[in-house]
Amino acid sequence: MQLKLFTALSTLVTFVLGSPLLLNKRAELCGQWDNESVGDYIVYNNLWGMGSGDGSQCTEVLGLDGNTLSWRTSWSWSGGPYDVKSYANAAYLFDPKVISDISNIPFTWSWSYTGSDDMVANVAFDLWTSTSSTGDYEYEIMIWLAAFNGAGPLGSSVGTFSYEGTRWTLYKGTNGAQTVYSFIASNNIESLTSNALPFITHLVDNGYLDKSQYLRAIQSGTEPFLGTNAELTSTKYSVEIN
Repeated sequence: MQLKLFTALSTLVTFVLGSPLLLNKRAELCGQWDNESVGDYIVYNNLWGMGSGDGSQCTEVLGLDGNTLSWRTSWSWSGGPYDVKSYANAAYLFDPKVISDISNIPFTWSWSYTGSDDMVANVAFDLWTSTSSTGDYEYEIMIWLAAFNGAGPLGSSVGTFSYEGTRWTLYKGTNGAQTVYSFIASNNIESLTSNALPFITHLVDNGYLDKSQYLRAIQSGTEPFLGTNAELTSTKYSVEIN
């Protein structure tokens, strides 16, 4: 009887809310390197820069419907406004693939952000490539959908890229280990269904990246610099590689 009741409740929740939500509340990830696997994703708390300030951050998986993930992260950080404290993110699991063999990287990302008036942060994809399917990453490619209160990328501007009605400014810099290319949207984009491949193709076509590079990782999340009582909620996120 208890099993039948649980099944009935699960069916009712799916019918009313329109998606098979996770009924058991997941534990929050609050440790520096805490992470949780869910479907084809790993959600990371990833407080890699916490030493440059004081504060805390917790991240939580909210649900999974097919390949569509929902999750959130809440944080308060003090310290230098130019120092990134963390990168809570959802990483998509896939086998490394040569750029020239990729035909499509479709994605959907809908999100919202709240926080103090002085909040400095971004919302961004982070893609990593190298000359082989293993070993150290060589290039980092960021696609910033939002920059709050002066959050800025590494390096300096090397041009612009217009795609699907949005003008992106391209920056080139280094993080000390990899060359970093950052595409910064001209306005904050809170909901987008698009394709990440044209950004990579733009780098290849302009001689910044070789098409023989392996795409090794795709992550999406936020880099906090400064702020209190902030929360990023990704209500709908999905990505694939074809």
